[in-house]
Amino acid sequence: MSKPSRAPAICGVILAAGDSTRMGREKALLPWPPTATSTAHEAHESSGTFLSQMIRLFHWHTELVLVVVGKNAGALAPTIYAEGAFLVENPHPERGQFSSLQVGMQEVLNRGRDAALVTLVDRPPVARQTVTQLVSAFRAAIERGSWAAVPEYADKHGHPIIFDREMIEALLKAPANSTARQVEHAHQQKVEYVPVNDPLIPINVNTPAEYAALAERFADRA
Repeated sequence: MSKPSRAPAICGVILAAGDSTRMGREKALLPWPPTATSTAHEAHESSGTFLSQMIRLFHWHTELVLVVVGKNAGALAPTIYAEGAFLVENPHPERGQFSSLQVGMQEVLNRGRDAALVTLVDRPPVARQTVTQLVSAFRAAIERGSWAAVPEYADKHGHPIIFDREMIEALLKAPANSTARQVEHAHQQKVEYVPVNDPLIPINVNTPAEYAALAERFADRA
């Protein structure tokens, strides 16, 4: 018998507990859209940052957005609350990104949601229509018994990713030293990959040089 039709309640989750060591400043507060001459001071005063724009993007698709933070809670709290999101603290961010993912997934269930739209804060916000396409593909995929939808561009996978409750539970049951990719691959037959026309899907920004390259790329497109 096929699964009954349902529309899962999706919760946005942004993982932002990293210490931004290689960037030298808080990645979540980098200006977005980027500017080649942005300074750390401008990052805080900019009307748009990686974090604020990602929260706004997710609010187009879900009424609840969680931001998982670590030792940077004080720095990110003003943006999180100003944008109408909720702060979730990872008590042990030193355990790595997967620990933040598990903290976020548990909070999704705690708040009565059964699906999660997940991204990393060092990923530039993608186009709104990209997320709309991904959400639509995810809703169709779960009717076929799938547990997750992952976007891909030019044969590269990226973010955001959407997990159904079954994948959330698989992530929570995984050993603490796991990675999200390992859990995804363990349930490969339950994952659907969604081709999208958005070059930002596979990009992440960890260093000043990578951010400068992204800024230059946007300048060329302007």
